[in-house]
Amino acid sequence: MSQHVLITGTGRPYALGFNLVKRYLEHGDTVFASVRRPSEALEEMKKAYPDRLHILTMDIASTDSVNAAAREAERLTDHLDLIVNNATTASADTMKELPDFDLDLIAPAVNVGAVGPIRVLKAFLPLLRKSAVGALVVNISSEAGSIGKCYRTFYLDYGTEKAALNMLTMTLRNYFRNDPNLNIICLHPGWMRTNPGNTEAPLDPYEHAETLRLLFETKRHDKDGPVFITYSGEAYPW
Repeated sequence: MSQHVLITGTGRPYALGFNLVKRYLEHGDTVFASVRRPSEALEEMKKAYPDRLHILTMDIASTDSVNAAAREAERLTDHLDLIVNNATTASADTMKELPDFDLDLIAPAVNVGAVGPIRVLKAFLPLLRKSAVGALVVNISSEAGSIGKCYRTFYLDYGTEKAALNMLTMTLRNYFRNDPNLNIICLHPGWMRTNPGNTEAPLDPYEHAETLRLLFETKRHDKDGPVFITYSGEAYPW
């Protein structure tokens, strides 16, 4: 059965979001791919899937922008079965330690990386509630958001936004606990080669996107399993 899927942060052809779009389209699904700015690679992909790929312009840092994108989606479909909140951010200071880090950069990162996915969930919730198969929301987090496993002295912005996203995910998991048709999880996706020249990361984004696509289907109705998981489906420490 084909699904209607929303994926955020899809503009870069070597990154996870773009490759998730590609995998879902190849599987026969209809995909709503959101970008903050135009993506030539995504526009090229649309030529191959003109009826099943819909590109939404959406800045997840802006409630107005997210709500406008949701209204556009409502003109194109009557339901969504899956949201993958993949869009995120990191500041120019993310690799710096406290003495050199501009602390005013943390709040904007949290606005995008933690609040942004929840803006998307809230705005698109009416479409999720109309899913015939039961809707799933996947928030792409990171091991950098684990407080229990934290070892770094940098990532003051990125680690904070991911830890906040994990808390919001768990809070909404509680909120939706008694709703049999909606589930939410957060995921440490693993280290992928998502930047040009990054040859150290072990995971290829295109191959790994299929691993994640299959994993998501095992979590759609799993209300009792772990909420913060790895790409192998195992629990990751909060």
